[in-house]
Amino acid sequence: MILSENLNVKLPSTPRTEHFPMPEPDPPAIPDPATFIRTIRGVRVILDSDLAKLYGVPTFRFNEAIKRNRDRFPEDFLFQLTREEFSALTSQIAILKTGRGKHRKYAPFAFTEYGVFQAANVLNSPKARAIGIYAIRAFVRIREEISANQQIAKRLAEIDKTLLTHDAALRDLYQKIRPMLLPPADPPRRKIGFKTES
Repeated sequence: MILSENLNVKLPSTPRTEHFPMPEPDPPAIPDPATFIRTIRGVRVILDSDLAKLYGVPTFRFNEAIKRNRDRFPEDFLFQLTREEFSALTSQIAILKTGRGKHRKYAPFAFTEYGVFQAANVLNSPKARAIGIYAIRAFVRIREEISANQQIAKRLAEIDKTLLTHDAALRDLYQKIRPMLLPPADPPRRKIGFKTES
């Protein structure tokens, strides 16, 4: 507090203002890579357009970088879809954009788990590396879920087999007990009246 000499009144002192940096805005939410993983040719893959979306670059630029470094992508890292696979995939997605230049001229590339990591190395940016690791974790998570589902299916098959065995045993037991549960049959009655012997 500062004393005013003329008024002999205590005035509140103004607090020192310090420069606080503005908080940086949150980065845009990254979609879960697991939503982009598809199974094509029996292999789990991410298409080039989805991978480019994750990396935040246009698809054609992403494909240019991949084509420049094609020697880094063997067949188990990357393959190009056939026209039939692409048309089947397009019919599954059922999304067609209107306008000139909105449709693909070439079939997309499909990146396996290894290809996703290699693409991050080709793009060589911190964001690409982070997204690559994020996508690989999604592949691992899906692999673990499939493994867990297979274990559950195996256990259900065992339970089903056990129930069938028990069902057969219970059916046999029921067939043996059933006559005991029925009321005894009525003894034959004598007919009323005279009997004539002929």
